[in-house]
Amino acid sequence: MREKKDIRVLSLERLKEVFAEMDEPAYRAVQVYEWLWKKPVFTFEAMSNLPKSLRQRLEESYAIRAVKINTSQKSTDGTVKSSFRLHDGNLIEGVLIPAEERMTACVSSQVGCSLTCKFCATGYMERKRNLDAAEIYDQVVLIDRQARETYGLPLSNIVYMGMGEPLLNYKNVMASVDRLTSPDGLGLSYKRITVSTAGIAKMIRRLGDDGAKFNLALSLHAANDRKRNEIMPINEQNSLEALRDALKYYFAATRNPVTYEYIVFNNFNDELADAKELAFFCKHIPCKVNIIEYNPIEFADFKNTGEDKLDAFAAYLRKQGVNVNIRRSRGKDIDAACGQLAVKEK
Repeated sequence: MREKKDIRVLSLERLKEVFAEMDEPAYRAVQVYEWLWKKPVFTFEAMSNLPKSLRQRLEESYAIRAVKINTSQKSTDGTVKSSFRLHDGNLIEGVLIPAEERMTACVSSQVGCSLTCKFCATGYMERKRNLDAAEIYDQVVLIDRQARETYGLPLSNIVYMGMGEPLLNYKNVMASVDRLTSPDGLGLSYKRITVSTAGIAKMIRRLGDDGAKFNLALSLHAANDRKRNEIMPINEQNSLEALRDALKYYFAATRNPVTYEYIVFNNFNDELADAKELAFFCKHIPCKVNIIEYNPIEFADFKNTGEDKLDAFAAYLRKQGVNVNIRRSRGKDIDAACGQLAVKEK
């Protein structure tokens, strides 16, 4: 028995051609496309304005490889972590982060990760494959439903900060952003979407060439090559100098400021000398810094810095004119906080 084609890889133009070959009018293709990306639904049977005979024909030839919620956990702070099962049986994780002023979905871009960052649970997993655009999109749809059902509010923000390195799945990440922001998709604002990278210099330049409109965040965590090499091996091929030049290129092309994410590890990158290096790195382009608490994982023995050192670190940056936010962890009790996502079940 031949495998059914994934209908969501087809563009609207190609879908119209397919329907013409089926002797169906072009407007039927538009209806199906809306059901796939704007409504959206995960079965042909749910496409209620199509004749039943057409739904059956589509079912015979095509598949909607929908992502499904496998398990969900709710934190004491209201954060909801879900594992999602993909059509091939693989599992990924995503998080709903509620706040008074926003509802944020944290989504994954890969099954596992290849970057081996020492402080991140996903980095200790094998990278099995990239997610396709529809699998990223489905996470947003499902988390949006959770937000509406749990809190009576729709999603307001999307962050690509889950499992995997988004810029090593460039094509599918960009396609998913297109579906999320397009008028014939979910119609979300680019300014409500943030893509986070560990720092792939050539791909940051490509974002500039492609005129990326979403927000870019760089997981920096050290403004010193020796220290960054130690915790983020990707820095060995993407040094701070290479990242600096790529970010300057990106900003010149897009005029979009960048966010630097900086986890403060006790007695590693939390001294005033480290803050001085970070402040210098911040002078290259308009930016802000999110200082993030370290969230423990079973594979590493890092510790979060003390409150006094954290406050002194942030105060120094502010004196240097750096825009600083201190981000408190959410969902730590269910391993849903930054750096803690790792599928443990089979």
